[in-house]
Amino acid sequence: MIRVFIDGSSGTTGLRIFDRLEGRPDVALIRLPEELRRDPAARLDALVRADAAFLCLPDDAARAAAEAAAGADTVIIDTSTAHRTAPGWVYGFAELTGRREQIAAARRIANPGCHASGFIALVAPLVEEGVIPRGARLSCYSLTGYSGGGKKMIAQYETGPRDPLLDAPRMYGLGQTHKHLPEMAAQCGLSSLPVFCPVVAPFYAGMEVTVPLFAEELGAGAGEIRRIYGERYAGGLVRFCPEADEGGFLSAGAMAGRDDMQVAVFGNGERILLTARFDNLGKGASGAAIQNMNIALGCEETAGLKY
Repeated sequence: MIRVFIDGSSGTTGLRIFDRLEGRPDVALIRLPEELRRDPAARLDALVRADAAFLCLPDDAARAAAEAAAGADTVIIDTSTAHRTAPGWVYGFAELTGRREQIAAARRIANPGCHASGFIALVAPLVEEGVIPRGARLSCYSLTGYSGGGKKMIAQYETGPRDPLLDAPRMYGLGQTHKHLPEMAAQCGLSSLPVFCPVVAPFYAGMEVTVPLFAEELGAGAGEIRRIYGERYAGGLVRFCPEADEGGFLSAGAMAGRDDMQVAVFGNGERILLTARFDNLGKGASGAAIQNMNIALGCEETAGLKY
């Protein structure tokens, strides 16, 4: 029986992890009574007793928890931004070349950011294959459901009276300092951060990440990109879909409630659109965290996931 502790189980990521794991016959969830959920000693005791622990906490709290448990053999999976570029932590995107083996041997795993997951799935294989130069200056447009903003944003969208501005998509991260940018460049081997345009829209869950490219600036055309994706994502939780659109449209909510990701290529001989669709709480957060736990503990990689 796998003993699992979720530190921060009341947030959106923690709740989804709890929901996925609660019914698994091979998992025993370590639960703290309400009065001890904020007690540092009780939380640390639960963390070191667990085979795997999820840190669903703000960055500073995640750093403190990881430091307090420095000597523990527990597989710690941090869903915050705190350790995504930190030494000693394995970045938990299993679909990167050789990464699955690193995760399997790791005791400290940094779970990817939601926007970053789509960008990395699209760009990393093409940089590796020489299609996109490492010095390329890319842009990325990413549309997300409001659940990605956590409890506070969910309340803004679901509790009346509601600000009319919330009825339309809203750009954010306007200063180009979004917290996902460092991992996006680092995990793709890019020398420059991309221009990043995240947009939150009035739907609960789902994400659609788009990277636009000019064919003349690449080392291959759309056909070769499709071939690379087809081979790289032939199975598993990231899949290449040659015909992903819905009658000429592409819905950001198509993968809501699921823990997998769909990548596709659109455009023509001059301009290309790379797209990734997934649930911001699924492969963009909780689903990826459970996938990482499964790999690290030697379980079936997709155990407990919906895909």
